[in-house]
Amino acid sequence: MPIDHRLQTALWIALGLAFVWLVALLSPILTPFLLAGILAYVCNPLVDRLQAWRLPRLAAVLAVMLLLLGMLVGLALIMTPLLVEEAGVLAARLPDALALANEKLSPWLRETFGIKLRLDPASLRKLAADNVTSLQGMAQHVFESLKIGGVALVGLLVNLLLAPVVMFYLLLDWRTLLERIENAIPRAWHEKAVTLAREVDVVLSQFLRGQVLVMLTLAAYYSLALWIADLPSALAIGLLTGLLIFIPYIGFATGFLLALLVAALQFAGFGPIIAVLAIYGVGQLLESFLLTPFLVGERIGLHPLAVIFALMAFGQLFGFFGVLLALPASAALLVGLRELRTLYLASRFYRGPNA
Repeated sequence: MPIDHRLQTALWIALGLAFVWLVALLSPILTPFLLAGILAYVCNPLVDRLQAWRLPRLAAVLAVMLLLLGMLVGLALIMTPLLVEEAGVLAARLPDALALANEKLSPWLRETFGIKLRLDPASLRKLAADNVTSLQGMAQHVFESLKIGGVALVGLLVNLLLAPVVMFYLLLDWRTLLERIENAIPRAWHEKAVTLAREVDVVLSQFLRGQVLVMLTLAAYYSLALWIADLPSALAIGLLTGLLIFIPYIGFATGFLLALLVAALQFAGFGPIIAVLAIYGVGQLLESFLLTPFLVGERIGLHPLAVIFALMAFGQLFGFFGVLLALPASAALLVGLRELRTLYLASRFYRGPNA
């Protein structure tokens, strides 16, 4: 390799490493751009469809963003009454819950584990009344802490408001941005890069369709199962659990804890609690070993074990967003690994010097 080519290669490698370092350094402020990019990628096909129906690009983008906003508002309208209602029920039934714990739980703990537990509702209320001053002081301390962290809070609000703005401009100029990226690709690599990009796009599209099927299937399952178990707010809890499944672990845990709380506040014995445990246990098995591996993993060409490993590995490396982006990123990496495998099988190192 000529010296100038070596220097050029070293320069590009250095620029690539500098870019990775810069992304890691700016990762806190890149979050809204990343979120906006994901949402724009998901919503762009619908914008293109509306534009094909003779709707101007600007109107199509606004219509899609209003539709997305309406879905979020609708979900909030479904969930807010549930949370308010259950909070009121919790406050009203807390003394009865403590009395029931004294009657049922305390003897069992004493006989089984030798633990003496006695909850006195009247004493707890008196304790709270006697410590109003200290609670007020604690509230003041929390308020002062919030003021100290006001810059971080403002930064969070700015990020939340920035994401839809970035999404709007990305959707509006999506085709132009793609053309600029394509024109910037070196001509010697252009054909291969475009081919790989199209393969990645196909894989990610399959992933999104599979993930939507998983969410809808689980939302229907949890809603129907909780309704059969005669649990209050079964539809709301089932929809919440199913729609939050795209956030691994957190979505399941949120729906499970909410359903368990509602079941416990019925004071109908252990029947509703056991029913919730069984429903969510079966649901987790369905999601982990059937729906996600075969509706998502199979569509993007990943083995079920690879899907589970991707969730754990990306979560360990990148935290929450790593878990959220594990399967899409794995799908994109899969295309690159296929190309590397093709190059490896065609190489002299694999075929031998006499091949």
